[in-house]
Amino acid sequence: MIRHRLTRLVLALALGTALAPAAPAFAEAPAVRTQVPGYYRMAVGDMEVTALYDGFIDLDTKVLSNASPAEVQRLLTRMFLGGQKVQTAVNAFLINAGGKLVLVDAGAAKAFGPTLGFIGDNLKAAGYSPEKVDMVLLTHLHADHAAGLLGGDGKPLFPNAEIRVAQADHDFWLSEEIAAKAPDGFKPFFKLARDAAAPYQAAGHWKPFSGDVELAPGIKAVDTHGHTPGHTAYLVESKGQRLLIIGDVVHSHAVQFARPEVAIEFDSDKKKAVAARKQLFARAAKEKLALAGMHLPFPGLGHVRTEGKGYAWVPVEFSPIRSDK
Repeated sequence: MIRHRLTRLVLALALGTALAPAAPAFAEAPAVRTQVPGYYRMAVGDMEVTALYDGFIDLDTKVLSNASPAEVQRLLTRMFLGGQKVQTAVNAFLINAGGKLVLVDAGAAKAFGPTLGFIGDNLKAAGYSPEKVDMVLLTHLHADHAAGLLGGDGKPLFPNAEIRVAQADHDFWLSEEIAAKAPDGFKPFFKLARDAAAPYQAAGHWKPFSGDVELAPGIKAVDTHGHTPGHTAYLVESKGQRLLIIGDVVHSHAVQFARPEVAIEFDSDKKKAVAARKQLFARAAKEKLALAGMHLPFPGLGHVRTEGKGYAWVPVEFSPIRSDK
């Protein structure tokens, strides 16, 4: 009797399993293939600085000089990079200072292709609109820093902003006479600068400056010419905290911190560019200055310290905005 009951139980279980509805099959989630919005905030005293990601350029390592190709590859490989081309970020920095919005550099727009031109999008993602920007400080007039002054329609992206740029860069890049004498390969860069400046000049919003002057409360120009005739860094200071926005003092973090004598093809004056970089690194290491760089890996914020005969880049750690620091 017991054996018959066990047989019926096993049969019932087997039939129940066979007749039960199949469990729904869950498809694998498709890859999203998009990154988080490109902005990151940090506090500098009472000021809030937002790093904005414009995109990236693939930099050919052949443009680096004053080091052998083997040495360049060694330094890149040490940072898990390497190869003939290396991805280089393009960043800008928005400073919220006492209710005024000051943007340092404007990105490239689409001057160098589809991997760039996202400053406007990331500005909006960060909670701001281009119309609210009061001032744009340009480190220099290369297209990957100034072409983004214009929107896709060719009109000013920052219609209410005052544009400030060093007089030396203004005099060089906006000169049709100098452009006419430039090598053919460089002529388009002069036109890109003139096109970016033109509508702001017409509106009376284009205002060159000279010297290490304070351009907004707590924001001072710092001459770092060499990469271009008027290349300028900007020192942001509030409540004893400081951030130095260094523009194009560095293009390759893997190479130029360890070997600051390495120049790049785009330097107007390689000797002066190298001297400016060495001077800035020495100051930043000694004074423990926080740095922000336009071509440092996003968010491009961190410190520099001495290492051997050169320096090392120490990027920020992700952190919330804290009012107690």
